Amino acid sequence: MSLKDLCVQDLVQQQASETPAAVAVVSGCSQLTYRQLNDRADAVAQRLRLMGVGPEVPVALCVGRSLELPVAALAILKAGGAYVALDPADPLQRLATLLEGSGASVIVTQADVAAKLPRGKWQQLIVDANGAEVGPAKTTDARTTGVTPGLNNIAYVIFTSGSTGKPKGVQVTHANLLNLVKWHCRAFNVTSSDQATLQASPGFDAAVWELWPYLVSGATVHVVPDGMRAEPKTLQEWIIRNGITIGFFPTQLAECLMGQSWRVESAFRTLLTGADALRRRPSRELPFAVVNNYGPTECTVVATSGVVEPAEACAEIPSIGRAIDNVCVYIVDEKLQRVPDGEPGEILIGGEGVARGYLNAPALTAEKFIRDPFSTKKGARLYRTGDLGRILPDGQVAFMGRIDDQIKVMGHRIEPQEVMRTLDRHPDVAGSYVCGYADPSGAQRLVAYIVSAKSTPPKPRELRDFMGSMLPAHMVPSAFVPLSQLPTSTHGKLDRSSLPLPTQENMLREDFDEAPLSPLEERLTSLVSGLLGGTQVGAHDNFFTLGGHSLLGAQLIARIRESFGVEISLRTLFEEPTVHGMAAEIEKLIQARIAAMSDEEAERLLASSNDGD
Repeated sequence: MSLKDLCVQDLVQQQASETPAAVAVVSGCSQLTYRQLNDRADAVAQRLRLMGVGPEVPVALCVGRSLELPVAALAILKAGGAYVALDPADPLQRLATLLEGSGASVIVTQADVAAKLPRGKWQQLIVDANGAEVGPAKTTDARTTGVTPGLNNIAYVIFTSGSTGKPKGVQVTHANLLNLVKWHCRAFNVTSSDQATLQASPGFDAAVWELWPYLVSGATVHVVPDGMRAEPKTLQEWIIRNGITIGFFPTQLAECLMGQSWRVESAFRTLLTGADALRRRPSRELPFAVVNNYGPTECTVVATSGVVEPAEACAEIPSIGRAIDNVCVYIVDEKLQRVPDGEPGEILIGGEGVARGYLNAPALTAEKFIRDPFSTKKGARLYRTGDLGRILPDGQVAFMGRIDDQIKVMGHRIEPQEVMRTLDRHPDVAGSYVCGYADPSGAQRLVAYIVSAKSTPPKPRELRDFMGSMLPAHMVPSAFVPLSQLPTSTHGKLDRSSLPLPTQENMLREDFDEAPLSPLEERLTSLVSGLLGGTQVGAHDNFFTLGGHSLLGAQLIARIRESFGVEISLRTLFEEPTVHGMAAEIEKLIQARIAAMSDEEAERLLASSNDGD
């Protein structure tokens, strides 16, 4: 087999042969060498083949950020299949919808996740820290699967929000993935000495970018601990302590890291960011480069990339850089004609990053993936992003927002129609409209305007719980604003300009706002209020209704850990978003810790929980 026929799984296997003892993945106190990673993936791949997995066969991958994630993903590729990335944190109903839409008959998952998965026709294959119990592993490669980059086989599927109200699965090929990997390794000079990060959730396509370029290069991938994923100071300390050299962090978190004070002797040399519009430039004093990246899931994670010049060198908002290797970017008008440089238009993307299309959706594929009239290559296609941009004088691309209603929240693309379709199913909602708005920090959030079917509108927690049972957390609105009716123009269309901005005065709130009932609640109230800029917080006020979002939620979790010595999950925060509810969960965790402690340790923990010492 020639080099041009090698897929990423073959390149990882080469690394296992050349540097078997090198560390491939680290998670907490555990790690896998390249030999262990490859051998365990081979064992799982053998079982998958016995279950009928081969080229073009989708296999659901529902594994958390752990050592098992690269083992499972690599195994599916080694078996010749395409992994369908699912996030174990998603609600049961959404997982069932994605599984049904994927056409997968096999789910590769972990033991602690398997019990939460929907029941159905799917066979489960459990992969744990010790790999699958299938006997001695034999080397598995593309020569026996028939998969090569040139055959246009699918490598993975990522689901994104759909404008029809249904999620859409993007089919990314091995050739697409290889182009991303090769560009990344060249552009950032990735070597076996690099220490990289894995912080994205499995269902977010950034996780693809965080794994494969480093594993084919013999580098080490470090799984960012959950409690540090959105706490800039703690994360910075972890980056320095682990000798991280390169890592991707979503825009808002990257901006926070850029604002920290860094030691010159830090090994960290490249901060990669993307997912949202970057609003600030780095200081010249930062000892690492900041690289802004842009690309829809349909174009294999990254389509454009560029180093961000320091604030002292340029006052303009950072661009999204230039097209990466073997990718082209065009700015066009409504007739798909190229506009002069400097003029705004829709961003179209072509080249080797353009995915094969949407899974089981030929009409939508034909609408979004169109023939490339600017290319002489047979079969060349362009992807219509729906994003606005313009070419700057230096050839870089400026991002200018969305043409349609699609919104980006915490790096996730969201179609409001899908959110509205779910909200309108609530029996007390007669009508709704969902859109994005910028909070005081500039972060994009979702607001839902609702017309109640009853004289009294439903409570925000009731709406949040209802939507949270069907949608992932990032698709549940942060604010609900009641209206007697949705405003319309003289033509009968929704008048968006007449929609009020969400404020503390017009948002739906819970009935309760009494003072904290215990010392623990008082301390927790202080933590929440501090994160929300001093907002007055009642014991039964909803953290998200008051202005909280996922990033602030992760910071709150980190402060709870520091203050009370216990850690609640982000999912728990969404389920118990009030001070009263959080305090009850913290009390349970404290009591569980006390039960396992000596009397002296228990007294110290109780004292700390009561007075903060």
